[in-house]
Amino acid sequence: QWYILPNALLAFILNVLVAATIKEVSAVGFILAGVCKDIVIVLFSWMFFGEQVTAQQALGFTVALTGVFFWSYLKVNPSSPTARCTERLLGLPAEKQPTENTPLVKDKV
Repeated sequence: QWYILPNALLAFILNVLVAATIKEVSAVGFILAGVCKDIVIVLFSWMFFGEQVTAQQALGFTVALTGVFFWSYLKVNPSSPTARCTERLLGLPAEKQPTENTPLVKDKV
């Protein structure tokens, strides 16, 4: 019964790390990190344990990683031409870039 305390401590630490990660990168970033983690686990088992990876799995991993990289690029460069084109294709309202004439406060008090 001695192993219950270290197990509970490890679960507590994991929950604290999950909360801190979500706070820093958002829920979407956390989910995408989980997708990458799953891919790393499968690739690790393929390299070191000889597990089979089918063509369908490899294609799925490629699509998932492409999505993660594209999302990361859009988060880092929201005003890039690629991001603007994606906004237009998805029918999202374009964010207005502030200019010299943009008021700091929307409504006057």
